[in-house]
Amino acid sequence: MKIETIKSRRLYLQVADQLLQLIASGALQPGDRLPSERDLANRFGVSRPTLREAMIALELAGSVEIRSGSGVYVTRGKLSQLPQLRDSGAGPFEILEARLCVEGETAALAAQRIDAAQLAGLETSLHEMALENQQEQGCESADQRFHEIIAEASGNSALAATVSWLWQLRMQSEISTLFHRRVRKEGIRPILADHEAIVEAIRQQDAGMARHAMQNHLQRVIDSLIER
Repeated sequence: MKIETIKSRRLYLQVADQLLQLIASGALQPGDRLPSERDLANRFGVSRPTLREAMIALELAGSVEIRSGSGVYVTRGKLSQLPQLRDSGAGPFEILEARLCVEGETAALAAQRIDAAQLAGLETSLHEMALENQQEQGCESADQRFHEIIAEASGNSALAATVSWLWQLRMQSEISTLFHRRVRKEGIRPILADHEAIVEAIRQQDAGMARHAMQNHLQRVIDSLIER
């Protein structure tokens, strides 16, 4: 008797699979424009970030085309050869949500424990971030370093390791890498003013203000990416 191991699939892949079945059944035809993400999220009973991740997974599989400012369209592939979706890693919004849970506290601790060298490092990162924002095909290494310095300044090695791991996860996840590459191509850059507000709160050694500034920044990133 052959028994297959039961696996727990990521929520966005479950949504994507259902949409593939709708394409296979003919309910969605090649060239059709899908309903809005808000409408689909309500129908599936999931959050808009999860729905957005499902769309990216379907695009990776070659089943839909995401057209900025227009919508999501079923591609004109052979319906008899629908792809089998594989787990391409943690979704970009999953990672951002995890950062939102963790990094507010690292900022609050950093406001109480940061030293002069680390504060100078944050200022350097801000300058480098401004330069990277001017580059069309630049990276976000200064942004990553900025958040890692704050995590290190928290004085908690477990939190510092967690923040570094979340950034590594973003680069290791196929779906997250694709998403952020497209975002960069569309001209969306790290919000410099948000980062400056975080530094100012830390400089004033105001833990509550630093927590709020970091959480406000990451929530703004999530909201802006959902609405893009």
